[in-house]
Amino acid sequence: MKNIMLIKHIRQRSVGRAKVAHAVVVIFMEFFAWGLLTTPMLTVLHETFPQHTFLMNGLIQGVKGFLSFMSAPLIGALSDVWGRKSFLLLTVFFTCAPIPLMRLSPWWFFALMSVSGLFSVTFSVIFAYVADITEENERSTAYGLVSATFAASLVTSPAIGAFLSFQYGDSLVVLLATIIAVADILFILLVVPESLPDKMRLSSWGLPISWEQADPFASLRKVGKDSTVLLICVTVFLSYLPEAGQYSSFFLYLGQVINFSSGAIAGFIAMVGILSIVAQTLLLSVLMKKIGNKNTVLLGLGFQLFQLAWYGFGSEPWMMWAAGAVAAVSSITFPAVSALVSRCTDRDQQGAVQGMITGIRGLCNGLGPAMFGFIFFLFNVELKEMSPMQPNPVSPDTEEKRVIPGPPFLFGACTVILALLVAVFIPVQHVPAVKTCSTRVMTEPASGVTENGSVPVSDEDNEPLLQDSSL
Repeated sequence: MKNIMLIKHIRQRSVGRAKVAHAVVVIFMEFFAWGLLTTPMLTVLHETFPQHTFLMNGLIQGVKGFLSFMSAPLIGALSDVWGRKSFLLLTVFFTCAPIPLMRLSPWWFFALMSVSGLFSVTFSVIFAYVADITEENERSTAYGLVSATFAASLVTSPAIGAFLSFQYGDSLVVLLATIIAVADILFILLVVPESLPDKMRLSSWGLPISWEQADPFASLRKVGKDSTVLLICVTVFLSYLPEAGQYSSFFLYLGQVINFSSGAIAGFIAMVGILSIVAQTLLLSVLMKKIGNKNTVLLGLGFQLFQLAWYGFGSEPWMMWAAGAVAAVSSITFPAVSALVSRCTDRDQQGAVQGMITGIRGLCNGLGPAMFGFIFFLFNVELKEMSPMQPNPVSPDTEEKRVIPGPPFLFGACTVILALLVAVFIPVQHVPAVKTCSTRVMTEPASGVTENGSVPVSDEDNEPLLQDSSL
């Protein structure tokens, strides 16, 4: 009974009605806090694990990713029943909980960071939150705005963190990140309203969640019955696998293999972040209207293929800058995929399906870093214990002899080719085959029931600012 009162109390502590802006602020603050820790994280990682630094990094990320994969469907399904706000608070709190321990106890920091994968599914709850308050025709724009906010959080935070770490030490950076994380938690608790309408949310904790809803493998088997959602999930896995591996080692790669200076790395992050914001707002909105949802996904995958191939063969700094611009354009893929999967999902199943997609990405966050580190090892491209803010002392003559400077990126390009081949078979008009997808009937709905069979939602439950907006 106390738990029920606590949840109701959390829901009531908010200002106004749910808006996309609430989701944007939550995402920005969470990832800005972690972005500040880019440089201190690598320093602490090497100090804690001086031997096999990157092997341990892959192991930590692997455990975190696997736990995220296991927990995402359950958290998404629970948010469909009990509302989004409570689980936004839960996911952000536990995702940011390891931050203060970075300097206090590095061993506990990495242990808690690994276990925090159980709750590192903020994106799935955020996308379900956005789906609750937007109409289908405006959802891709809203998803693009949320994804662009993630990119915006990384425009300046790594550079700010690196500067503060150099001037004042890592402890100040950790303190600042902790303050921002606490502010994010307070923002959710005091400002963010509940997005899921009362008519669609169970009012009691008494009705249980079945094991089938909580089991990620059962969820995948269920989705396998729907060929469209299955194709989308395979596309997400094949495209995000190299992306996750790239994020885990790319800054080290720039500094150690391509000989980027600390200023160049910070500038590179800022450039890609700014271009990603433009791509995921203005460009995504235009493409969705002009060429459609599926073709936008295919175009994003094409840019990702080009970017990875360029990273793989590129050996000069200007090539990395050019490939980075292409990478920014390829960032339209995930919001376009999220919009595509939301089109064939009932309103009351958005959390479960988005949780499954986020879970697949979580699995990739575990497999990707391990895959990249192993391929670097196989091809003798050593990423040793060196800060990304220091250029590699290896002579240019040695690097010129390497025909393929970045073998993992070429392997990633091959997986994206497979993703493209799979995405081609995604039907433009989807006929649902399982319960999680709704049939869109182009006739006037019966009184009191919408076309997807759910209880109608009042106009106050929708965010009108994104209606037919190109931002």
